[in-house]
Amino acid sequence: MTIHPTTPFEGQKPGTSGLRKKTPVFMQPNFLENFVQSTFDAIGGVEGKTLVLGGDGRYFGAAAAQTILKMAAANGAARVIVGQGAWLSTPAASNMIRARKSDGGLILSASHNPGGPNADFGVKYNSANGGPAPEAVTDAIFARTRTITEFRKLDVADADLSRPGEQPMGAMVVEVVDPVAAYADLMETLFDFKALRGLFHGGFTMRMDSMCAITGPYAKEIFEHRLGAAPGTVVHGTPLPDFGGMHPDPNPTWAHELMDELMGREAPDFGAASDGDGDRNMILGRGVYVSPSDSLAVIAANATLVPGYADGLKGVARSMPTSTAVDRVAQALGLDCYETPTGWKFFGNLMDAGRVSLCGEESFGTGSDHVREKDGLWAILMWLNIIAVRGQSVAEIMAEHFARYGRNYYSRHDYEALPTEVATAMLDALRARLDALKGMSSQGLVVESADEFCYTDPVDGSVSAHQGFRILFEGGSRVVLRLSGTGTEGATLRVYLERYVAGPEGLSEDPQAALAPIIAATEEIVGIKARTGRPGPNVIS
Repeated sequence: MTIHPTTPFEGQKPGTSGLRKKTPVFMQPNFLENFVQSTFDAIGGVEGKTLVLGGDGRYFGAAAAQTILKMAAANGAARVIVGQGAWLSTPAASNMIRARKSDGGLILSASHNPGGPNADFGVKYNSANGGPAPEAVTDAIFARTRTITEFRKLDVADADLSRPGEQPMGAMVVEVVDPVAAYADLMETLFDFKALRGLFHGGFTMRMDSMCAITGPYAKEIFEHRLGAAPGTVVHGTPLPDFGGMHPDPNPTWAHELMDELMGREAPDFGAASDGDGDRNMILGRGVYVSPSDSLAVIAANATLVPGYADGLKGVARSMPTSTAVDRVAQALGLDCYETPTGWKFFGNLMDAGRVSLCGEESFGTGSDHVREKDGLWAILMWLNIIAVRGQSVAEIMAEHFARYGRNYYSRHDYEALPTEVATAMLDALRARLDALKGMSSQGLVVESADEFCYTDPVDGSVSAHQGFRILFEGGSRVVLRLSGTGTEGATLRVYLERYVAGPEGLSEDPQAALAPIIAATEEIVGIKARTGRPGPNVIS
């Protein structure tokens, strides 16, 4: 049977990165099928189209891939290019969509969220430019999920995804490809692999933690095989359905093994980690942690040292919660700098229009216009190429950067799995007080302005409202509050704290100590502890 009757499920609204739910929710009969059919319907069908399919190897991914293949065939797709084993990192999928000029793709991942039978799963549709679907498309998908009455799915045997090659599924061609090769080849066109081989052959040491997630095979191929890093440079390099019980989020809390190693006596020269689907990164030097906002600024300041960007950057962009460190670099270099809402899809229009070539988010995401997704391994290679050219350590590079541009002390405090009604009520109360906050004094800080961020896309004029709250203090400090769209349980409140120090004094404080007055002022103004009953954040990064 090809046509199957169904009824709508509640709560199939895609967030900033697709639909994410607990794995058992996705495994309910017809739940995945409803969402995929709604996606196909919302994009005008897939008849005669070519799609890309893959994911991060998490639990249920292989089974979900088989379901999507059978649905694509029943809906008339001409070809689906799928990663061997149903594997493709998110940036590799974006590259494959673009390189093969396909009509779009489906990525099976919940990114940095844990995986396993009782953990998280997700499905995201990427458009023909390789980037996440814009809001107009995700809105159409959600609308369709609320009215769907049937889905199409062939009753055929599973495809063999164990080896590259072509095979029929009904009238559709299933093309299984090496998930690593095309992406690794792309990296060779952007970076000076000869200089990087020289770096490792000269005794440079590195630890890459792939957190039992998808970047393991990519990292081994690039760092150990193509660049000659020592065997064992890549740890936790085998993707596992439950990520080995790890929380595959590359931040100081969850990548604590790497943090301990890089802060220890026998630390390697350089450390890095990536997340579940390979689009995030964390950068470390011996005894040095580089915040994502600072990493974006350093990459912008040094991009012309890298072959793929030797002609200069077209412009830069950052999400609104990301620190303004890159703004200072852009101003010094005469580059346009755009402030967007959180979500990589907002960078796509700017890149497609040729306005920017470097983008970043404070949530450990950095990338360029080589694809339309953030790219963890790309960011790590950028740092390695900069180190190879400058001949300096991470600590030396950071010290020189702060001396030139000043330092934006910055931290994100996450309050996870809050009762949704509590988090919503707290921000509703803040919204009602925004106008009255101007001039308020707290902890020696005076509120200069407060608003709720609204973004008008400079390319297509689309408007995205309610994108987070900003409280700006006199002197350049600020706090941003927003609810994250990447969780699967309750609400996650993210609080972003920033303080600028021009220097030359005060550039080497502990970030939490430097931010203490802003943390206290935020509590006085918003009342997070009082309203949630939480003594503090779950995660500090």
